[in-house]
Order: sequence, then structure tokens, then C-alpha cells
Amino acid sequence: MDQGNLQESDNSIPPHSEGIRTGRELLAATKPYIEKSAATSCWYVGSTFGLMIAALTAAGVIPWWPLRVVFSVLGALLMVRAFITFHDYLHGAILKDSRSAYWLFHAYGALTLTPTRSWLASHNYHHGHVGQISAASVGAFPLITARMWRDSTRWQRFAYRAQRNPMVVLLSYPIVFGLNITLIPLLKHPGKHIDSLIALLSHFGLIAVLWMLGGFSLVFFVVLLPMTLASAMGCYLFFAQHSFRRMKIASSEDWTYFRGAMESSSFMRMNRVMQWFTGNIGFHHIHHLNVRIPFYRLPEVMAAIPELQSPLTTTLAPGDIADCFRYALWDEDKQRMVSYREARG
Repeated sequence: MDQGNLQESDNSIPPHSEGIRTGRELLAATKPYIEKSAATSCWYVGSTFGLMIAALTAAGVIPWWPLRVVFSVLGALLMVRAFITFHDYLHGAILKDSRSAYWLFHAYGALTLTPTRSWLASHNYHHGHVGQISAASVGAFPLITARMWRDSTRWQRFAYRAQRNPMVVLLSYPIVFGLNITLIPLLKHPGKHIDSLIALLSHFGLIAVLWMLGGFSLVFFVVLLPMTLASAMGCYLFFAQHSFRRMKIASSEDWTYFRGAMESSSFMRMNRVMQWFTGNIGFHHIHHLNVRIPFYRLPEVMAAIPELQSPLTTTLAPGDIADCFRYALWDEDKQRMVSYREARG
């Protein structure tokens, strides 16, 4: 969502201590941290793609299978980082006017079943509606209230639980990327989504070429295994940063873009290695506040702006992962996330 289209006021934000910046004032404080150097962005993009291609090439040509697994997993982690650069480019945060970047990222999106038209439409919708109650799965996983859950039919409950099931995340390569982002938009509006057709032809064409060159094992280590791991990791990060135990949901009357960023988007604490591989996407509250900040400057922003240093947090610890799936409904009376069991009570 373009910050230029934000609401003109944010009066619904609760009272705060004098001197603490919120809303547009806080957004303004982040603006000095947009991309300063295209050369810097080129370095981060080029090094990421170079390492990813090298790792996947090693996974394809090394004869000893345990080492192929290692490089395939490394390739998957680098694919996550590469996707963050793709994501930032489409937000206009990096290399906005570069023709080379245009072709690189459109090719990457096609090969990884992320056609830019459908991705942009759903992702921009997500940015404009994060932290809002919705039974529809448009650009995000659905989120309803405990009252809506109690009033739902059995089929509606089944559909809701199915969409938020961990298996959807684990199988996000075929389900989220293959079906939701690529195939379904093409079937619904074929004229608008030619790039989805190109993505399907590119992705399966790559698989066909690799199969002819080296059989199933080459396809498995270079495409199937890394795509499965990278898709699952990326999908979980996206899910968990907007569906965690401590998140807050504002009423439709009180919702603002800024509250969605600060109260319904998390900071995911990670060690430095995972922070690097995930392209700092754990600084998600800052990204939602200002999408123009490049991924490599997000830690700098958090260190510089005190108001961003006490966010709602989650981690990759097993307990937090379980909580992200367990706490699936917003209870308007308790003003917190609750489990299905709590909602029945």
C-alpha cells in the first residue's frame, strides 16, 4: 500500500505519553532510511542471487547425496533471502528504476511460481488491511472473532481451520504458490494473468529440462526440496508475524494503517544467522510502518528510533510456533487472541 493513500488522520490511536511519536509523526521519522544507494542494493541482491545459484548448482552436480542435501537446504535458505529482495523490489524499496532488476525479479518470480501481478494485488491488499477481521483469505490467512466462530456453520468452521492448518504452511509450495498465487488467478481472469501462465510454463519447463539432464534426483535436489523448504519457511514467517498470541486487533472504527503495523505485526526475534537468511523480515512492524525501507536497513531503523524498540514479539521457539497456530481467534470481550477451545467456553 502506498503511504500517500493513507488516512488523513489517526485520531483513533489511544492516548500516549507526551513526546512519544505515533502515526504519521512516527512514519515521518522513518523516511530518512529509504534506499540511499542503488549500488548498495545491487551488492545485496547480486551476492544473494550468486550464492543461491552456487548452492543449487552444487546440489545438482555433487555426486554424494548427503552433501547434496546440505547444499539443497542451503539453497532453500538463500531462496528465502532472495524472495525478500524480490518482495522489496515490488514494494519500490530497492532498485525501483533499474531495468536489470526488472528482468531479474520478474524471471525469479516466474521460476518460483510468484507471478508479479497476482502477488502485488494480494500483497498490497494485505498491507492495507493488516489487523482487520476477515473471513476471506485475500493476501493473508483469514482471521475472525470468537463470536463469529460460535455463529459459524460446521462447514465454515472446517474451512477456517483448514486454511489455518499447519499442513497448509508445510505444503505451501503447491497450495499457496502453485494454486493460490498462480493457478487460481489465471483460471479466474486469464486475460489479466498472462504472467501466471508464463510462471507455470517457466517453472515446469525448468523441471522438464532438469529431468532430461539428470533425472528425478537432479529435479529433487535443485527444485523440489529447496522449493518445498523455502516456501514453507517463507509462508510460516508470513503467517506467524500476523497471527501470534500477543497481537492486538482494533475494531473497524478504531483501525488505522499505523495500528495495524504496530499492534498486529510482530517483531520476530532470531539469531543473526537466521536474521540474515530471512532478510530481516522479522522486523515486520517496521516494514509495515514504511514499506519503502530496504530490508538491509531495518535493524538500523529499530536501533535509531526508540518508539520502535518495544514491539510485540514472537520467536522461532517450538512453544511460540505452536502458539501461532493454537491462538486462532480474536476475542472482542477479552481483547486478546484465544484458542478454539477457549472460544467454545
